[in-house]
Amino acid sequence: MASRGKQFREELKKPGIIISPGVYDGYSTRLVEAAGFRIGAISGAGVSESRLGWADRGVMTFEVNLDNARRLVDCTETLLLRADADTGYGNAMNVHFVVRAFESAGVAALMFEDQVWPKRCGHMRGKSCIPTAEMVQKVKAAVDARRDDDFVIISRTDAAGPLGVDEAIDRLNQYAEAGADCMYADALLSKEDIAKVAKNVPKPLIVNMGLGLRSRNTTPLMTPKELEAVGVKVVSYPRMLSTAALKGMMNAMAVYKEDVMGKNLSVDRPDLCAGFEELNNLMGMKRLDEIEAKFVGG
Repeated sequence: MASRGKQFREELKKPGIIISPGVYDGYSTRLVEAAGFRIGAISGAGVSESRLGWADRGVMTFEVNLDNARRLVDCTETLLLRADADTGYGNAMNVHFVVRAFESAGVAALMFEDQVWPKRCGHMRGKSCIPTAEMVQKVKAAVDARRDDDFVIISRTDAAGPLGVDEAIDRLNQYAEAGADCMYADALLSKEDIAKVAKNVPKPLIVNMGLGLRSRNTTPLMTPKELEAVGVKVVSYPRMLSTAALKGMMNAMAVYKEDVMGKNLSVDRPDLCAGFEELNNLMGMKRLDEIEAKFVGG
């Protein structure tokens, strides 16, 4: 079987835009795979928020991020995962070891960005970027470090907000020349900017649509068809499932506080909670039963 990186590259060659939901834990990863998606984007923000309980402001360490990615790879059979390595956790030397580690963990692609550390979510105010030349060296180190030439290196720029869209385009072109396989322009501020970047970069472009961020003055929401029409190859929805999960828990907790604690009732709310069988089916119970029957139940 072809490596995961090779499979990722084959998906990029297919016609049409790729829709890539964001994942961050076992629930979301299995759900995206069960829904038939081929590529999932591990959300660094989702991992930081769900595992650590802290916003995406550079609190999460390399080790936590890597361990989480390895666990998500281990619970999926067909989903190709793109990991988010933040800024590479240091300089170009650090990037070398980060790439080696994530490739060994089994992800198909790895993204890192040109923000100053500690980074912050691309849709937060106060971002700043390292010099272009420094990021170029990180890209070169990443390309050199991979053992499998098909392992996909994705270079992200956050320059559009603080430095302007033309600077973002210039950076992405230099990152492409340095060997990056895909471009990622984060927090573009208009539909026109998205189209301009897509037109002026030489390799497949990834953008995100920030569901859950509608109240902020960030990237305008566009449909996949609209994005495909202007030349975007991959659209990621990094916060769709994490914000949906949080909203669901908030709704359930409100009912629990009101009806269970306040009125001393025992409440069954299938409209708010997944059923026991539904949960077990999603989480691989059938496979566990097969293993047990083969090796234990004899």
